[in-house]
Amino acid sequence: MLRTTGGVRITEEDPAGTPDPAPWIFEAPQAGPAPGPPATGEPAGDGRLPDAVLFDRDGTLIVDVPYNGDPRRVRPLPGAGEATALLRSLGVPTGVVSNQSGVARGLLTRRQVVAVRDRVDRLLGPFPVWAVCPHGPDDGCPCRKPAPGLVLAACARLGARPSRTVVIGDIGGDMAAARAAGAEGVLVPTAATLPDEIAAAPRTAPDLMTAVRLALTALPPDGAA
Repeated sequence: MLRTTGGVRITEEDPAGTPDPAPWIFEAPQAGPAPGPPATGEPAGDGRLPDAVLFDRDGTLIVDVPYNGDPRRVRPLPGAGEATALLRSLGVPTGVVSNQSGVARGLLTRRQVVAVRDRVDRLLGPFPVWAVCPHGPDDGCPCRKPAPGLVLAACARLGARPSRTVVIGDIGGDMAAARAAGAEGVLVPTAATLPDEIAAAPRTAPDLMTAVRLALTALPPDGAA
């Protein structure tokens, strides 16, 4: 079930309180340039730009505060504003794909998830689409990363081809979700990233801006064999 609040389209639970098995989708139109200085000297559109770049939330765009439902605790990671502004300056659509099992665990409400999303959008956005998995690890849903559902849902909303989409995240589940969806992945390791996840990543970057620059050149020219 869906409803619209403040121009944002989000999923509902049914009247009986059974969680929707699909991801929660939050949509909003882009509303002008993102915060941060304008980008200069960046790659021109040569058919290599991705259809979309999707970001993990916690540990990638913002400091990871476990099960955070308080927008006052949202802190962007260094370079996040500049990195997202660069993509927008080049006309590359962006989105967020985020597991939020705190909902299934009873630690978060949808209202809290929306409040944190709104705060991130004010600081780093707007992101035209958010795809959020509210399920737990044992729920068997098709959207929780490393499953591809969040990536595929975000691509569908953006009109992006998964094969020309890049997912940026900080753990192996982000890379596995990208791979399962047929997308490319760039890993930005943190203290939470396991050595095996770093070794298995298709690409790694030391910071978010470097990851975005890799995303802009990760794909072959569109239409190339």
